[in-house]
Amino acid sequence: MGQALILVMFIKVCFQSVIILEFEQLISNIDKAEEFRVKNRKGNGMYSAALNSYKAFLLDITQAEVQQDIDLIIRDNEMSETQKSLMVNTRIGQGRFREDLIQYWDGCAVTGYQNNDFLIASHIKPWSKSDNAERHDPFNGLLLLANIDKAFDLGYISFESTGKILISEQLDEYQALGINDHMKVALSKQHKDYLAFHRECQFKN
Repeated sequence: MGQALILVMFIKVCFQSVIILEFEQLISNIDKAEEFRVKNRKGNGMYSAALNSYKAFLLDITQAEVQQDIDLIIRDNEMSETQKSLMVNTRIGQGRFREDLIQYWDGCAVTGYQNNDFLIASHIKPWSKSDNAERHDPFNGLLLLANIDKAFDLGYISFESTGKILISEQLDEYQALGINDHMKVALSKQHKDYLAFHRECQFKN
């Protein structure tokens, strides 16, 4: 049963890779349309920003790093099939980790937006740099909208120990991404060590 579940999940990730390729082709065709260019200029780039945010949402579950991590989990001979299923589930954001974040945050940790279809379970201390306990610890996670998640994941934003947002000087026109310097997140003391790591090792200061 465990191997079958892992195989289904791996096939799902591969299928989603096809989806992102099709979406990129769609974006390319839209960008060439004169009507889109005109409206996008009038809207100060908000249409292209919306497309990029949705692309970021798709990339969250299709990026090569995720697939590589899943492959490493499947090849790990020291883990039981049950452990592998749990780890794969967590890595693609559909397991207990995501459920715990949804229950804890009850919406986007920054904006409060509550439609879970648009929210991503994001590790504060990256998966690749966490041990197994940290990977499953809900206090090592923020539930975020796709645009905020991508900026956080890439280190363009972080948060102070007070919860106030930090925006990298390298992130130009961040308002177009729906990010502003008044944003903050309500932190517990259990989040603070993870965020200290993020500020020190991930944030583009």
